[in-house]
Amino acid sequence: MSKRQYGNDLGFSTRAIHVGNDVDDETGSIRRPITMANSYQLPYDPTELNWSSAGGMLYTRNGGCNQHYLQQKLASLEGGEDCVVLASGVAALSGLFFSLLKSGDHVIFSSVTYIAVYRLLNELFNNKFNVATTIVDTSDINAVRAAIRPETKLIHIETPGNPTLTVSDIRAIAEIAHSNNVLLSVDNTLASPFNQRPLELGADFCIESLTKYINGHGDAMGGAIIGATKLLEPVRLQAQVNLGGTISPFNAWLIMRGVVTLPFRMKQHNESAMRIAEFLENQHWVRFVAYPGLQHHRQHGIAVAQMSPGFGGVLSFGLNADHDAHNRFIANLKIVTSAVSLGHDESLIVFIGENDERQYLYPKEFHNGFFRFSVGLEDTDDIIGDLQQAINSI
Repeated sequence: MSKRQYGNDLGFSTRAIHVGNDVDDETGSIRRPITMANSYQLPYDPTELNWSSAGGMLYTRNGGCNQHYLQQKLASLEGGEDCVVLASGVAALSGLFFSLLKSGDHVIFSSVTYIAVYRLLNELFNNKFNVATTIVDTSDINAVRAAIRPETKLIHIETPGNPTLTVSDIRAIAEIAHSNNVLLSVDNTLASPFNQRPLELGADFCIESLTKYINGHGDAMGGAIIGATKLLEPVRLQAQVNLGGTISPFNAWLIMRGVVTLPFRMKQHNESAMRIAEFLENQHWVRFVAYPGLQHHRQHGIAVAQMSPGFGGVLSFGLNADHDAHNRFIANLKIVTSAVSLGHDESLIVFIGENDERQYLYPKEFHNGFFRFSVGLEDTDDIIGDLQQAINSI
């Protein structure tokens, strides 16, 4: 699609800006335009076309040009051969699982994952399609190894895990998976490709919710699966064409615009989150802080080994206070916004209460209610000041 070719010998920031972009032939614009068409001109004799083919310029459900440009950029940033971009992070996750798994297969997945993974694998695929699933603390390598069965097809991990920030050793799990002829998928959303590239550590698939850090502006949804072309072709055909999980051209264009500043945004997210985590762990009103960059984090050593240059912009913490005090704390914040999602330019916080259905899977310190805090791009001192005034007010 692009006349310009950029190798992976170029730096991350250079590729974030240039890969997938080119001069528009018709207008001379140095930015790819939004092509909102849902259909493309057919060749002279269209009778030989496969109307369900994937990837060509036929119908936007089969593949659109803005989607193609974004796929080129993401494959480069993740160190992968190919990429499939879909309508949301959940479309990417469900599309991967639907394309890979069949009745009788077995899947191992992390005990701490995005809620949709828990729903998909623990309930839907298990109950509807007779896919056996085992929930494992994937930070425990021996537990992963012990869960392997002859019918195991896939290990799916999320690292760092949402919302407890549990870290799993990608390289070690990849070795276990491949020695048993099992595929490994890694949800890399909380880290982003700036901090962690699972494919380079041995994973077969890397999944990103583009809605979060890669877009970075809180105004578009998308999801991506990155890996080898031969593994992604079934995903492209089934999840995109036959299930219709296609990203809109406008969202693809917005995310293409957002990813250009990813490396610069992530540097700020990393630095601010580290400072805020260090501030919180020294406050008497804080019950616990979970952040992979802190030395007391259970998997800090693994995080140092596989995450660089930073540990992301998400942390979790709880107060030495009752349920209502947690809500009053949020109500008194003036800069930080109470909202779901993460990776936005603005700081977002959500209170997860004691009745969370997956609490039994979380470390003990999370059992009395806690906050998931996505640190934004505001001045770090202003964020810290907001946290301090909110606790003072209650």
